Amino acid sequence: MLSRFLSFGKKRFEELTQQEILALAISSEEDDARIYESYANSLREDYPDSAKIFDDMAAEEHEHRRWLIDMHREKFGETIPLIRREHVRGFYSRAPDWLSTPRGVDYLREQATQMEGQAARFYLAAVKRTEDASIRKLLGDLAEAEAGHIESASHAVDTHATADVQQDEAKTQQRQFLLTYIQPGLAGLMDGSVSTLAPIFATAFATQDTATTFLVGLAASVGAGISMGFTEAASDDGELTGRGSPIKRGLASGIMTTLGGLGHALPYLITDFWTATIIALVVVVIELWAIAWIQNRYMQTPFLRAALQVVLGGALVLAAGVLIGQG
Repeated sequence: MLSRFLSFGKKRFEELTQQEILALAISSEEDDARIYESYANSLREDYPDSAKIFDDMAAEEHEHRRWLIDMHREKFGETIPLIRREHVRGFYSRAPDWLSTPRGVDYLREQATQMEGQAARFYLAAVKRTEDASIRKLLGDLAEAEAGHIESASHAVDTHATADVQQDEAKTQQRQFLLTYIQPGLAGLMDGSVSTLAPIFATAFATQDTATTFLVGLAASVGAGISMGFTEAASDDGELTGRGSPIKRGLASGIMTTLGGLGHALPYLITDFWTATIIALVVVVIELWAIAWIQNRYMQTPFLRAALQVVLGGALVLAAGVLIGQG
C-alpha cells in the first residue's frame, strides 16, 4: 500500500515514449558520472589509485551521455524532456553520494559494480521498448558497454589498485577508522565508565535508595557524555591532524561516554539495593575488562598492562566512591 502511494503520479516504464527513454538515459548517465566524480574526489587524497578508477568510469559515462544527446538531437531535436529516475515507477534508484562516500573504498567499488549492472539491465529493457533501428542499436551498444564496465572495473582495479596498493589503502582506511571512531570512542568509554563510579556508588551507599542512585547515575552519564562530545568536537577540526570529522568524533566520544556510565547505573532500576549493587559491580568488572580488550585489540597496548591500568584505576575510583558514601 505504501509503495503504491509513493509511486502515485509516476509514469510506468512501459508508458515511456522513445524520446522519453532517451531523455531518461541521458539524465541517468549524467547522474552516474557525477556520482563517480564524487567518489573519485572523496578518495583522491588518501586513495589516489582508486580515485583514478572512478575518474575513468566518470569519463566513460560522459561519453555515453554525448552519444545519447547526439541521437536525441538527430531524432527529436534540441529540446530534451526533463525526466529522471524518480519520475518512473519501479525504476532503480541511486543512494546520495554523501551517504556512500564515508563507508570506504571497498564499499564504493561494490556500489559501482551494482550501478553498472543496473544500467545494463535498463538498456536491455529499453531496447525492447523502441522500434527505431538506430535507437535500438545505440541502446544495445550501451547495454553491452555497461555490462563490459563490470569487467573493465575489475581490470582497472588490477591496473590502478594492485594488491600492494589495496593493502596500503586498507591500512589507511583502518588508520582513519581508528582515529575517527576508536580513539574518541575509547576515551569516552573510559571516562564514562570510570569517572561515574565515584558519584554513583557514593550515592548508592549514602542513601541506599536505588531510585535516587539511578537518577544520579543517569545525570552523571548524560552530563559527561555531552561534555566529552563537545570537548572532542571542539578540540580539533581534523584538517591538519587527519583525525576526521569533528562531528563524527564528538558523537563517538559522547555516545560511548554516556553508555559507559549508564552500564552500571541501569541496575539501580531494580528496587532491591543489594541485588542492584551486586549486578552493578559485575557490570563494572565487565566494562573495565572490555576497555582493556579494546586497548589491546585496536591500540596495540599489551593486554596485561592495559588491564592493570584500567582495572586498578577503576578499582581505586570505585573504592573512593564507596568510602565517601559510607562516611
